[in-house]
Amino acid sequence: MSKSKRLMELMMTVNRMRKFTVGELATQFGVSSRTILRDLQELSELGVPLYSEVGPHGGYQVIKERVLPPIAFSEEEAVAMFFASHSLRHYPLLPFETESSSALNKFYYYMPGDVRDRIDQMKNRVDFFTPTRQKESPYLSVLLQGAIEQKVIHIQYDSREGDSCRLIQPVGIYANNGFWYCPAYCFLREDFRLFRCDRMLAAQIDESAEPLDHRHVHLGNWETFSKRQRVDVRFYVELTKVGMQRCEAELCPIPNLVVCPDGSGYLDSLIPQSEIPFFASFFLGLGTDAIVKEPQELVDQMKQMLARIQSIYG
Repeated sequence: MSKSKRLMELMMTVNRMRKFTVGELATQFGVSSRTILRDLQELSELGVPLYSEVGPHGGYQVIKERVLPPIAFSEEEAVAMFFASHSLRHYPLLPFETESSSALNKFYYYMPGDVRDRIDQMKNRVDFFTPTRQKESPYLSVLLQGAIEQKVIHIQYDSREGDSCRLIQPVGIYANNGFWYCPAYCFLREDFRLFRCDRMLAAQIDESAEPLDHRHVHLGNWETFSKRQRVDVRFYVELTKVGMQRCEAELCPIPNLVVCPDGSGYLDSLIPQSEIPFFASFFLGLGTDAIVKEPQELVDQMKQMLARIQSIYG
């Protein structure tokens, strides 16, 4: 076996074994212990995080941050991976901000020169914009750790009623329209709630709190486990072509939109009654590009908002 092939297989082996001795590796690869020691030294210089312990129960082990073996990408795959990571730069904070930046730099540096030239030419030709928000979300990593490891998080939260301290058990985190959100079980309300991550003034894992078994709850189904009875109302809104484009660009998740051949269309969907204040403001912002037919409650709220605006501007 050639040295390069042995190093490649050795990297995959130590990642898989996590803890091993030089003798074990020498027997497995059919080489001397001295050769294995030289190979391990080379892997360490390449960035594989190895740690050695002396004594009768000693040996080598790979510390927590393991290095993955090389993966062969086609040129198109490499470019797609680069821009997928590159698009995240518009978010001021990520739960893995430092790691994503480091990975992107490594990815770019080790690409062939012609592929780097192609990426450089594309940087000013393609982008993925995200609204820039003034408030930051510095506790994304803590919330994500809590969701993965089923931990209870103690947070200080800036709500409409003022600052409050709560214990929550996160389901996960997701980004929408420039904001980060965290669905979580709130021990104060004894139910699931949706929290804005930028409104969390502090967050830390509370090891003394007993978590609930929510391994079956995830971002795709958490709302179904809420004790609150969701009341849906039928929305029917006629939209111009511009109104359709605005709805598709700004509403998430996108409700049931029906497109007509000329690009106009209508919204015909069941939407939670609790969302009426949001949609009153949204459709009012569309002006004449949206005509609300149902529900009447939505129409009434839009009229009230218009009356308040008229009173401000005379």
